[in-house]
Amino acid sequence: MKKLTSIPGSIVAAQGFLACGVFCDIKRLGTGKGSNKGKKRDLALIVSEVPASVAGMFTTNQICAAPVKVCAQQVKGGVAHAIVVNSGNANACTGRQGMKDALEMTALAGEALHVPATQIFVASTGRIGVTMPMENVRAGIRDAAQLLGNATEHADEAAEAIMTSDTKPKQVAIEFQLGGKTVRIGGICKGAGMIQPGMSATGARPPAAPAGLHATMLCFITTDAAIAAKPLHAALQEAVANSFNRITVDGDMSTNDTVLVLANGLAGNATLTPESPDFAIFQNALSHVCLELAKKIVRDGEGVTRFVTVRVTGAKSFADADAAARAVANSSLVKTSWFGGDPNWGRIIDALGYSAATVVEDKVDIGYSAPGSRKILYSLKRGQPTKATFKDLCAAVAAREFDLHINLHLGTAGALMYAADLTEEYVEFNKGDVSDPTTLGG
Repeated sequence: MKKLTSIPGSIVAAQGFLACGVFCDIKRLGTGKGSNKGKKRDLALIVSEVPASVAGMFTTNQICAAPVKVCAQQVKGGVAHAIVVNSGNANACTGRQGMKDALEMTALAGEALHVPATQIFVASTGRIGVTMPMENVRAGIRDAAQLLGNATEHADEAAEAIMTSDTKPKQVAIEFQLGGKTVRIGGICKGAGMIQPGMSATGARPPAAPAGLHATMLCFITTDAAIAAKPLHAALQEAVANSFNRITVDGDMSTNDTVLVLANGLAGNATLTPESPDFAIFQNALSHVCLELAKKIVRDGEGVTRFVTVRVTGAKSFADADAAARAVANSSLVKTSWFGGDPNWGRIIDALGYSAATVVEDKVDIGYSAPGSRKILYSLKRGQPTKATFKDLCAAVAAREFDLHINLHLGTAGALMYAADLTEEYVEFNKGDVSDPTTLGG
């Protein structure tokens, strides 16, 4: 594969993209988790200077936020000029008023940028069930439209503006060659809790979709590659399937998960199609950006101290492998043992047993390794404990990052999940105190 070079600029690294972030007090200071950050920017605007192809993936939660419904409709047009994003309010479970507000945000941004509202996309994250403070939002959109730029600090502002309980902004940008032209892809994302995405192109849940998908995660990607909306969608679907749909922090599915990618063609490469010799290069680059951003979400999960790649092999089918990996990755008992540095294989095989996967006790292997290493220390072989010492097993899971290997020995299918531990800090952050409304999360 062609070399991918990391560059600064994230969302504005590609030619013809502008961004900024402003503070307009969408989540009133002192009202719940995340508002203790003071005047953190809470509205971002991302703009292509020319019409761009657009593709999106959206939450499959049956309770779906107004901005997601708007985007799922807008994306059918295949063209985008801008994305307006707010943090501090999810605009979810807000009924007709929520839809009216989401559409007004597209109209306001379209008016400020002199482009059709149907080419403006909208996303929100924050507390569920609270109507948008539209007076503040209107002021924020007007201000943002006057402050757009393509410097690194503009990307930093946008990355900050979409954060909620995140402790750090999440940004990536790369450049590579396509047909002799330099092409760039950059992105920003947010997410720390309510994380286990499982997005689809329409927001409809496929019949075979796992029952526990989703998270409050937002991701926005820009590229100057020339590619039409349909092949861009195909590339995004592939990239998301192996990145955002492979992560979990707490196993909860959000009402607002959204990934949008805009491609404006200013790199000047020959327009990509799935039959193009360079399509695989673009696919690899987009997949790389999505995976890097997705991993940043898990590493910055609420209270997270361990990043664990759960690798299941030897399953009868992908559905079985996926079910087994998700059961382990989301088990509270397994996750708390990771936090404690306890290589407790009993909890792991228990989770495998209650998953939807076919599992035979005397065929299961469980082991640990350093990230990406083939040197595996097994705690269980064919359903029986190995001679590995407790001290060695503890050392294997003491690192901040490690791989958990599970072989079911029933077939050739496999799946993986990027997962996190479960800590007291996560509970403390999310439990709130009903006697003090300022502590309650969204």
